[in-house]
Amino acid sequence: MLDLPRSARLAAWGTGVLTGAAGLDAAVSAVVRDDEPHAVRWAEGAPAAPGPDPADVRGLLRALTSAGCGPLLLALPVPGDPRGLPGPAAVNAAALEAGECVLAEPPGAPGRWALVPEVTEFGSVWEPGAFVTWAVLGAAPRRAPESSSVAEAEAELRGALATATRALSALDVARWREDAADRIAAVRDGGLARDALPPGTAPRAARVLQTAARVLAIVDLAAEDDGAAVTGFEAASRARALREVAQVARRAVVAAVNAHAEPVRSRDLPGGS
Repeated sequence: MLDLPRSARLAAWGTGVLTGAAGLDAAVSAVVRDDEPHAVRWAEGAPAAPGPDPADVRGLLRALTSAGCGPLLLALPVPGDPRGLPGPAAVNAAALEAGECVLAEPPGAPGRWALVPEVTEFGSVWEPGAFVTWAVLGAAPRRAPESSSVAEAEAELRGALATATRALSALDVARWREDAADRIAAVRDGGLARDALPPGTAPRAARVLQTAARVLAIVDLAAEDDGAAVTGFEAASRARALREVAQVARRAVVAAVNAHAEPVRSRDLPGGS
């Protein structure tokens, strides 16, 4: 089964709650999944929440609704590909360390909220668990659209999926654990988790997210094996190719989750060409 990062689920389902397309109970369940109940920490300097600071995801989504926030935005920054970082520097550092964050803009506030997950994992590969705290930080106001379009992302993904599939076929399964073949089959054939996306997600966005999730899962698997590389140069070239593929997939996830922020073009309007 393929899945999306926690921040992608929070941005997608949170937007569903804020727009009335998704219920609060379903959103909380989709974000938290099998983790321990998520906590919320309101940082000093962040725009004040209406009412008491929320203590969990349910309270956080209620606070965003009470504040009149519009649809949420996702960022998946990594070193070397920092697009979507909202500023200031302290927020950027936290988002880079997590590799993900969600941005919410309360009307009339001097800035935005950056929701950054702080994750502590425990357990084993067979019984994993996680403690998650969403740090709510004060981010800079939005300046410009921060992602490519879903159509552009879908086109880029075609090449990324082909590269990732070649990497998958090159894995030396014999050197792995006994469950390696099952893991590879799950990545190759699995679909996106049933509750990864809220009701009403556009078909193209859902398609892009499923493909991007598959590419990211393949990259994670491929990173555990050298792909039968013979020389250090081959290994380095393969690692670089996988990083580039992962960047394309992350950009696609961001574009699909943030599709609501795309500017409306004339051909998208009734009577447009």
